[in-house]
Amino acid sequence: MSWQARIDAALNERRENHAFRTREPNEQGNGRWLVRGEQRWRNFSSNDYLGLSQHPDVTRAWRQGAERYGVGSGGSGHVTGYHREHAGLEAALAQWLGFDRALLFISGFAANQAVISALMQKEDRLLADRLSHASLLEAASLSPARLRRFAHNDAGALRNLLAKPCDGQTLVVTEGVFSMDGDSAPLAQLAQASREAKAWLMVDDAHGIGVLGEGGRGSCFASQVHPELLIVTFGKAFGVSGAAVLCSHSLADYLTQFARHLIYSTSMPPAQAAALHAALRVIQQGDALRSRLAHHITRFRTGAAALPLTLAESATAIQPLIVGDNLRTQALAQRLRERGCWVSAIRPPTVPAGTARLRITLTAAHENDDIDALLEALYDACRQ
Repeated sequence: MSWQARIDAALNERRENHAFRTREPNEQGNGRWLVRGEQRWRNFSSNDYLGLSQHPDVTRAWRQGAERYGVGSGGSGHVTGYHREHAGLEAALAQWLGFDRALLFISGFAANQAVISALMQKEDRLLADRLSHASLLEAASLSPARLRRFAHNDAGALRNLLAKPCDGQTLVVTEGVFSMDGDSAPLAQLAQASREAKAWLMVDDAHGIGVLGEGGRGSCFASQVHPELLIVTFGKAFGVSGAAVLCSHSLADYLTQFARHLIYSTSMPPAQAAALHAALRVIQQGDALRSRLAHHITRFRTGAAALPLTLAESATAIQPLIVGDNLRTQALAQRLRERGCWVSAIRPPTVPAGTARLRITLTAAHENDDIDALLEALYDACRQ
């Protein structure tokens, strides 16, 4: 089969399965409204959970940082790209979350890949929750270590895998909040199982940091768990982009030597680090924003309980409605857009076959009437 024939076959398969992805440019894709040209929709597809992407303190810090430092970093952190704004943000994150050190990365995908590729060796094994993010599973599959996936959120299944012999070291990987289902990992049970087996635990808390736990410290703090590795990302509750790895002094030194994504990538602009530091300060004082988000979650779940769709068991900002069929999911999303609500239709391979869904995300930027309008649109769409 030629290169072109291989490409055409893959694309045709996606189209036939109603799973073909497209992108269209927006004028505004975060916050309360999604704006495209002359149209706008109530936005229920943004991960900007606290609305910080448009918070005046955050945008002001980025603007002032750009005016002071320029719009780039000039190189990797090992050359000229490590700035005092980066160092200040790393120190603040480490203190806030109770770790020795924090290391900044340009994205959560890069952070996950960097850690796994730097740590894992041929004799090691990586035990990952079956529904872990693509960045974690891809990094694991590319590493020389053996990858084994345990049943979703099943500490017993993890214990069974941990009981099997391993010549090297074991890294257990999970998310704090799962991005497609909105459910939370049983971190206390996973941590105990890992500790008893002398394995390390790595938690990607992209969707928990900023919104869960006291002061928004995330899933691990809420569960009173201190993993060896905590990954936090800044594209959700922080409202910006980038990520950080929280760990011990020695592990931070090790990653500084061997994490290729850290060594060879241009670091984030200092202005971005300044904006993230401002977002951190808002999060630390953000109880009112978290309460507002919790109110919206309760309002939505109460109203959605009678819908003829399966509402996932989620207490987080991610509220999936399981439809099942790809084509019907797309049709429902289109009907919602015709009624002024933008909701993403998530289909395989992003989620398992037969579990296509409307992935609804709620934010503190929404108003009560936004939630009510969405519920009304959902009932109307399902009646068609």
